[in-house]
Amino acid sequence: MSIRTPLRPLARILDARNKGENPDAIERENLRLRHEDMRDKSRQRAEGRLLVLGLCFTVAFGTIGARMGFMANAEPAEPRSAAIGTPILAQRADIVDRNGRVLATNLITNALYAQPMQMIDPEHCADELVKIFPDLNRDRLIKDFTGTRKFLWIKKKLSPEQMQAVHDIGDPGLLFGPREMRLYPNGKLAAHILGGASFGREGVASAEVIGVAGVERAFDDYLRDPANADQPLQLSIDLTAQSTAREVLAGGMAIMGAKGATSILMDLHSGEVVSMVSLPDFDPNNRPRPLTAGHAADSPLFNRAVQGVYELGSTFKIFAAAQAMELGVAGPDTLIDTQPPFRWGKFSIGEFDGHSYGPTATLTKVIEVSSNVGTAHVAQMIGVERQQEFLKSLGFFEATPVELIEASTGKPLLPKNWSELSTLTISYGHGLSASPLHLATAYSSLLNGGTRVAPTLIKHSGPVEVGPRVVSQEVSALSRMMLRRVVTEGTASFGDVKGYSVAGKTGTADKPKENGGGYYDDKVIATFASVFPSNDPKYVLIVTLDEPQIMGAGQLRRTAGWTAVPVAAEIIHRVAPLLGLRPDIESASLDGVTLSASN
Repeated sequence: MSIRTPLRPLARILDARNKGENPDAIERENLRLRHEDMRDKSRQRAEGRLLVLGLCFTVAFGTIGARMGFMANAEPAEPRSAAIGTPILAQRADIVDRNGRVLATNLITNALYAQPMQMIDPEHCADELVKIFPDLNRDRLIKDFTGTRKFLWIKKKLSPEQMQAVHDIGDPGLLFGPREMRLYPNGKLAAHILGGASFGREGVASAEVIGVAGVERAFDDYLRDPANADQPLQLSIDLTAQSTAREVLAGGMAIMGAKGATSILMDLHSGEVVSMVSLPDFDPNNRPRPLTAGHAADSPLFNRAVQGVYELGSTFKIFAAAQAMELGVAGPDTLIDTQPPFRWGKFSIGEFDGHSYGPTATLTKVIEVSSNVGTAHVAQMIGVERQQEFLKSLGFFEATPVELIEASTGKPLLPKNWSELSTLTISYGHGLSASPLHLATAYSSLLNGGTRVAPTLIKHSGPVEVGPRVVSQEVSALSRMMLRRVVTEGTASFGDVKGYSVAGKTGTADKPKENGGGYYDDKVIATFASVFPSNDPKYVLIVTLDEPQIMGAGQLRRTAGWTAVPVAAEIIHRVAPLLGLRPDIESASLDGVTLSASN
């Protein structure tokens, strides 16, 4: 701390008086020196502040200059908003068939969006876009481009040609956003199995692909999981068998003028669905919109194999015969009353088209000729409760557990009051409605040796777990023998495929009227349920046609023996070799033939 000098030091004042000088001059001199000292200190402080301020300005302007230089040399990019929440997942696992062939995969593409505020000529943009995309509305585009909107999507996915055409418009308000889209390289093949995909959350840089139907929806979590990106979902479907079945089924549907058709090929031991076709179908690359009016079955999105619930007619008769043999109330050679009509109260049960098969017939013959009266008598032996238990064990009381989101809607329609009359009519396929997949599952369980199987669209990677037993192996074999007789001697004679020992049962059911007022006289559901080879069963094939008709032997035919059976036979003829089944052809006799070799 400095000592302040007094303005009038006493010693100097006394000395000045002794010398005769003015003492006030001393005060003025000291005051001047003090002011000069204060001025010098203030100047030093001001110079320090200016130096610090100058350094701050230098650093600030240097930083700004460096940033401007970096931005000038950087690649241009669209402005993007800050990400909020979880990032959008773009990768989705592939779907392949049982042999590894791709059924669904991803493709890099671009979406088209607009920022109207950046457009130079909105009307020109609208005119050119309508030329590229005829489904767009010009007036709507002009309204959007000239209004207050700052952003709008125009197309969610573009082909390379479309992208180039938009690029050639040259307007800065038309922008592209990269993304992945779901691609189905086989078009309509397996459309109802795959279902389809769409976009979930979307951004200008990517979009989330989500399943909307079929296995795409059922396995959506698995397919979207990044951990499974390199692990495709492998289905039980064989792409070649699927293609062949669809080709034959579509041809049969066209020839017979049917409004719809379905076929299911199932491994009867594992429950794996090798082929599932529903017609009409669609292209999942361009999935149509659901119907907003009319009947759901009129939409190509409707999967007749699992959603279609029909009375399946005489295909049910083998269940009554098998249960009767399992219970011991009848055997293959047991004589059954077949004298029409079978009267139950005020109701009367007769044979199709007024046929009569005599007063009695063996149980095997009842199945072979498809006798309603004989089957009803067998059902009477079984009874209501035991019939219910058996059909429940075959899966007819619940929706099929197959891995399709639509399967839950195909629950069988059971009688509200399951009376003794219901038991009689259900035995020959009337009064209970089920899907063709229910029928395929039940036939597989009955004919594979007698153990329950569950249908699946996923290829098994290990040993197949054996299900609960529904009938004995002996009854299963006898059932196959009876069904083989239907093909060789009975109503399914057009179903015999040389070398593959086809066995099966026809079923023709009148279609119920939509308003519940009885049945149509000229509209049927025709079904053929088959197994091959019958001596060493491997596969079950179900073919169902909706309202078929064809001229045969000079008459208009609608029954399954004339419609569904030949279609199924052609499918088996083409598909069996593809599945590795060698035809069992007996060698020709060589009696009387001399074999010689030439040298």
